Amino acid sequence: MIRFPDPADAVARSMWAALGRDANDLSAACAPSRPVPLPAHTDVPSLAWAAAIVASLAAARLAGAADVVVDPDRVAVAYTSDRLFRMDGALSGAFAALSGFFRCTDGWVRTHGNYPHHAAALRAALALPADGGRTAAAAALSRRTVDDAVRVITRSGGLCVAVAYESRVTDERLRTQPIISVRGIHPSPAVPTRAATADAPLRGIRVLDLTRVIAGPVGTRTLALLGADVLRIDPPHMPEIVRQHLDTGHGKRSTLLDLTVPAQRAVFDELLATADVVALGYRPTALARLGLTSETLAERRPGIIVARHSAWGNQDADAPDRRGFDSLVQANCGIAVIEGGPDAPGALPAQALDHTTGYLLAAGVITALARREAEGGSWVVETSLRRVAAELLGLGRTPTVAATPAFDIHEHMQTFDVEGHRVTTAVPAIAYTGGPLRFAAPRPWGRDAPEWMPR
Repeated sequence: MIRFPDPADAVARSMWAALGRDANDLSAACAPSRPVPLPAHTDVPSLAWAAAIVASLAAARLAGAADVVVDPDRVAVAYTSDRLFRMDGALSGAFAALSGFFRCTDGWVRTHGNYPHHAAALRAALALPADGGRTAAAAALSRRTVDDAVRVITRSGGLCVAVAYESRVTDERLRTQPIISVRGIHPSPAVPTRAATADAPLRGIRVLDLTRVIAGPVGTRTLALLGADVLRIDPPHMPEIVRQHLDTGHGKRSTLLDLTVPAQRAVFDELLATADVVALGYRPTALARLGLTSETLAERRPGIIVARHSAWGNQDADAPDRRGFDSLVQANCGIAVIEGGPDAPGALPAQALDHTTGYLLAAGVITALARREAEGGSWVVETSLRRVAAELLGLGRTPTVAATPAFDIHEHMQTFDVEGHRVTTAVPAIAYTGGPLRFAAPRPWGRDAPEWMPR
């Protein structure tokens, strides 16, 4: 029987049970000697520890390893990787000038303008000049109500949410749903496991990665760590933020395909024909337009594992198609008020919703691959940042946030040469006996050919 520290014990067991796993049939896990050093008013340490343990246990079971040994300091560094990332020794902020909290006439909003097209939409909604920055945005928003700001920015294609108090009714309802679901959708023959080693138990597994930002890329980065051939696919007209890609691109290859162009779609379809996993992070309507629904993928590629995540889940009819990021979910579900206050919203010490979602997706994919081997069929793995937020909100609260315990962060970082640039990133959070302890180097965005490596 596995033993976890309280209250992470209950969270980990809930996650493991949602995967359909039997807690009595698992190898022993080492409890941490101290909490994960991510102090907050909410219980981020327990959430982060549970997610890292569950992903590590799933990998260990796949690899036939007896134990997992997860270091709480490594978990903390991995969860804050976007804040610790360095290129040529320089730190770069995780948020752009137009991303953050802004006061309106009757409350606060949080915006997200890291991507140029989102920043342009926000400026257009607020009638700002093309070079309008944070000061201009703050002045424009200070004259609007919260509802008006959210409406005009959202209508323009920008991202803006109200900073809201938590809704205990909504959170309680969400917590009745599994935090991660793994379900079969179409029958197909069982797929035998390919020969692999403990340090690369996913060797031979092919993953098409159609995700961006943090949650999905953390999940596929974990699959690459375990030996999978992960090929990230992006549309050429949507460039990725360099530091963001390098922070989560370890061990993956990256290519550009416009799936609306027939010749390039044919290349994607050829890749799909021998893929084992497709990871999706785009909105359902966009995926449907491209013929990338779970059902369509399963019909075209029997035995496929589809890993999907969204920002808002299915809390209401409009939620699946709402754009969103970790910071916006924090603001809109009450976390920002808990971590700060109604007059000065705050944030978690890490993008904890993103990272937790990523590790859950990886554990779900590993579970689905095992189910495919035993039972056959195509499988869908699914969760959302909002569902993870509900889990966090259901844990205990700390009235006073302690200082972050001192530890050697550099011990849990690794450095690569990427096209002549010195790139320093976090090491993996997951760990098990005989497993990999270091990432392979990230590759530049969009530079690889759209093809699989030999199995």
